[in-house]
Amino acid sequence: MNERERENRILTWKLAAIALGGLGFGFALVPLYRTLCAVTGYGDQGKLLERVTAIEHPDANRTVTVEFLTDVASAGSWDFRPEKRRIEVHPGELYTAEFFAHNLTGHASTAQAVPNISPSEVAAYFHKTECFCFSPQHFALNEGRDMPVRFIVDPALPSHIDTITLAYTFYDESSRVTRR
Repeated sequence: MNERERENRILTWKLAAIALGGLGFGFALVPLYRTLCAVTGYGDQGKLLERVTAIEHPDANRTVTVEFLTDVASAGSWDFRPEKRRIEVHPGELYTAEFFAHNLTGHASTAQAVPNISPSEVAAYFHKTECFCFSPQHFALNEGRDMPVRFIVDPALPSHIDTITLAYTFYDESSRVTRR
């Protein structure tokens, strides 16, 4: 075997090891993500479900106003709005709010909603169990659809807070900045 063949064989083994390592890393991402969620408490659906089932006694004597705001990052290409601008909720009860999105881009498209909540201290007490913002939304040409957000306001919400604002910015994939 000459020197070139030996180098090619070594390179082939290195590339195969990189490919197998990448494949193994891909399979390891799911348990790593679950561990990260369990350690930080962010995105841990198991703990969220525990919290939901742990809230057995809603506070029927307290009412909190939840306001919904929407914005579209790519002006004119989407119709995106809440079905109701505000609702009154009792902390500890599960509620569903509907949003409507309509693709006006002139082609099939994918969009992602990015949430923001205020006042910022409320984030620890506002628990979404289902949300269209959890993953990108694929729309056919001229498709419109209702998209739900299911949430619970924790009864431990500080008593001085009586209004929560949940705002979403809707980004079309074409407005995403790419590096070159």
